[in-house]
Amino acid sequence: MPAPLPITTSVLLESLRNERDQSGWTAFSDRYWPVLVGFGRKLGLQESDAADAAQWTLTEFLRLFRDGKYERGRGRLSAFVIGIARNRIRTLLRQMHRTPHGLNESGPADEPAMPDDSSLTLIWEQERRRAILQAALAELRRSSRMSPAGLRAFELVALQSLSPQEAARETGISVDDVYLARHRCTRRLRELVASLTEAWELDA
Repeated sequence: MPAPLPITTSVLLESLRNERDQSGWTAFSDRYWPVLVGFGRKLGLQESDAADAAQWTLTEFLRLFRDGKYERGRGRLSAFVIGIARNRIRTLLRQMHRTPHGLNESGPADEPAMPDDSSLTLIWEQERRRAILQAALAELRRSSRMSPAGLRAFELVALQSLSPQEAARETGISVDDVYLARHRCTRRLRELVASLTEAWELDA
């Protein structure tokens, strides 16, 4: 089955204006959730707190967007979202560093150190690329006509760095078939990554 064309960020934003369009909000949340969770983890949050920060950021963005606080043409959408996420993450990190009485050993809790804007942008881009790759891999597994053994061989070689010979032994196919699977899956994966990346046009 061919992969559906990914929805662009512009279309997702337009769908958010309609409060009755729950599907638009779900698609927007699904796109940004893994990036925000990874962003929070990179800045020092535990998994549960990173999920909290992601949910808070998405909800706050929706409120601000519908209030007209975000305007296209005045900066990247990612910069706007990063600003919201940074504030929530800073609050959670501050809570993590406090004792039950709200004080650390030296007195008032120290303000958590945060990376500068350029470093935050770099972390965001790393997590965005990671999320795009994972989405592309999921679509490859869903829509590929290759045999399960071929897909498994590709993942063993490309993702787990096994040799073609090792992948052949584990999957029960020939080494030549492993090379063929790697070639076909790599080409298709690159197409999917390019298509998904293009869909994030406001953050490119």
